[in-house]
Amino acid sequence: MIQADLNVILPEIVISVYAMLALLGAVYTGKDRLSGALTWLTAAVMALVAMWIALSGQGTNVAFGGMFHDDGFARFAKVTILLSGAVVLVMSQDYMARRGLARFEYPVLVALATVGMMVMVSAGDLIALYMGLELQSLALYVIAAFRRDSVKSTEAGLKYFVLGALSSGLLLYGASLVYGFAGTTLFSGIIATAGEGYTPLGLLFGLSFMVAGLAFKISAVPFHMWTPDVYEGAPTPVTAFFATAPKVAAMGLFARVLHDAFGGVSHDWGQIIAMLSVLSMFLGAVAAIGQTNIKRLMAFSSIAHMGYAMIGLAAGTALGVQSMLTYMAIYVTMNIGTFAFILAMEKDGQPVTDISALNLYAKREPARALALLVLLFSLAGVPPMLGFFAKLGVWQAALEVDMVWLVVASAVASAIGAFYYLRIVFFMYFGAEGETLQTARAPVLWVCLMGSALVMVVGVVNMFGLGSVAAAAAATLVN
Repeated sequence: MIQADLNVILPEIVISVYAMLALLGAVYTGKDRLSGALTWLTAAVMALVAMWIALSGQGTNVAFGGMFHDDGFARFAKVTILLSGAVVLVMSQDYMARRGLARFEYPVLVALATVGMMVMVSAGDLIALYMGLELQSLALYVIAAFRRDSVKSTEAGLKYFVLGALSSGLLLYGASLVYGFAGTTLFSGIIATAGEGYTPLGLLFGLSFMVAGLAFKISAVPFHMWTPDVYEGAPTPVTAFFATAPKVAAMGLFARVLHDAFGGVSHDWGQIIAMLSVLSMFLGAVAAIGQTNIKRLMAFSSIAHMGYAMIGLAAGTALGVQSMLTYMAIYVTMNIGTFAFILAMEKDGQPVTDISALNLYAKREPARALALLVLLFSLAGVPPMLGFFAKLGVWQAALEVDMVWLVVASAVASAIGAFYYLRIVFFMYFGAEGETLQTARAPVLWVCLMGSALVMVVGVVNMFGLGSVAAAAAATLVN
């Protein structure tokens, strides 16, 4: 029995063992001397595990009495998490090395955070949920404050830690209420209790507190307060990581809890998710307008995009989950390309994050400016970029359940949000003449930027089959 359970969690075991061996090896062989090689090796291990999961995984496998689920939904999320984490690690190597941040702890912490994310999307029990969530969070708290000589980085880590502890408290309180009224921590037992016609009020209160705790992890309004400061204060590669893999993991966990544990009362939680979605879309759209720091702008952009992704969750259907998964995969790709550009922004060897530094950038770097234009148009949802079809998918899911008002609200928010994306384009092509912004020549950043932009254009043909894969994944979660 134990052997069968261990086979189910083998990918998580492989990365955990690798992280521990890498930690021991780095400590005993000179610590930071091997940080560059360790970063590339960690990225390679994560990419290989992602390929292993994608090629070998099939069916639904359950481990530890239902506490851990390995199904199509979990595999889709894990592949997205692992690949995005691997790409961000590779992108960060040059930046970290040139700024004295190349320490062996960074790839090890990213690997351990990734294990936590993989547990999150496979959780079938409240205890497994919390274990995965805390493993991810504890590693992220440290890398948020990774630049120890920076006040802003230290502030970012402290804010993230304090507010993260608050959200964990809300989540635990909600979980205790759910356990008290359901009599079990297994999602299968909770859904049986919640779906018996009369749902205890205490169970709904527990669900509300859990939603609040999970909303913090995806930076949904009104639990978003940490996001702009952490995005600005953390080293840019860490910000890129925050904007990709953890968002997929948190959204996957959100969907897992709502459908596996409370799928029978979707009419109750659907209203809460719809409200969070509207608030996130509008705050993200409006608050970003006045931002001059591109990392803070991307923070508000992520808040808005999580709002759009939650439209699929609010629908409460298989199509809704499918559209959410598709949206998250496209969102991660757009962010990887955008942060590859931000990582390359520098002047006199120092990173630059002020948007005004991009004045007439297209005159000096037409290819890079065009790639960023494509990515910004896609983030804004301008057709025919792939980002438009991501929004179209969640709109179709909402219309299927007659949530016309939510679609209209998201369209208005999208139109408002387009302003701050287009403002960057304006600076690049029509801005005032100013001091020249240098561009880091790391080939990896160029490949990621151009590759992401190309995907946004070429992917409109059939989205590389992403829709059918997401549909199969959603079908394993929503029966």
